[in-house]
Amino acid sequence: MGLEREIERLKNEMNRVMVGRENDIELLVIGLLQGGHLLLESVPGTGKTLLAKTFARCIKSQFRRIQFTPDVLPSDITGIQYFNPQTKDFQLRPGPVMTNILLADEINRATPRTQSSLLEVMEERQVTIDGETLKMEEPFMVIATQNPVESQQGTFPLPAAQLDRFFMKISIPFPSFQEEKEILKRFRSENPLEAINEVLTVEQINELKTKVKQVIVSEDIENYILYIVQSTRDHPALELGVSSRAALALVKAAQGAAFIRGRNYVIPEDVKSLAPNVLVHRLHLTPESSLTRSTDEIFKEILNSVDAPVESGA
Repeated sequence: MGLEREIERLKNEMNRVMVGRENDIELLVIGLLQGGHLLLESVPGTGKTLLAKTFARCIKSQFRRIQFTPDVLPSDITGIQYFNPQTKDFQLRPGPVMTNILLADEINRATPRTQSSLLEVMEERQVTIDGETLKMEEPFMVIATQNPVESQQGTFPLPAAQLDRFFMKISIPFPSFQEEKEILKRFRSENPLEAINEVLTVEQINELKTKVKQVIVSEDIENYILYIVQSTRDHPALELGVSSRAALALVKAAQGAAFIRGRNYVIPEDVKSLAPNVLVHRLHLTPESSLTRSTDEIFKEILNSVDAPVESGA
């Protein structure tokens, strides 16, 4: 249980900085253990970037941050081949994407062309620069933040292909009165982020990732996930249901949830608790439905309509 205790240490270390974000921290850990990318969404000033930076600070690995703006180019992310006048030859200069944890800050402020530069690296764990392909080192994880499109000028909605590559989406609400009071107390005199300790090494993460894959998913649980996925494709209010990639993501998310909750098998509650984070951002309403309903509302309806299997141990 030694490595499992390290996960608790990581969560405790993050809670020294973050207030009221226990569930979000668990989702970040699940994403890390299952090699998934996460999208954090909320209005400015609610701690998206701080959450990502705190998480990265707890891990002994490479961390890079890209601040997206409309003038950021794809080559600013992936890298370039440049001519070195001293050697009279072209040399490769990898971009900030060559790291373990990449913070793509305010990703929806970049143009669609720049956003698309992350598609290859998020899916295939490699980046191609002027015909030369570089493989990413594990672990590799993109944590992107975005502001709600409908409330911000100068934003570009992420296309369906990009959204489908995000393992989970975390919507961060405003803190409660007591949580905000604790934030004021914790940050008014010093920045607790400066005192964060590294908890997990790359070697430990890779070992934990192997253990998570061993969590058992019964046939009943697989069928339950597939019924949910099929229901998103059949619902009349949805123009686009979720993909097979999404179904696999939900299986992996449920495995991760079971693992950090101390079990070697998945139960229906693991699926139910993670399904909204894994699937909702991949749904697209029909034009008519979008006038009166939200994807959250539709998905809640779908989840309630699918009967969960009777829980049983593995």
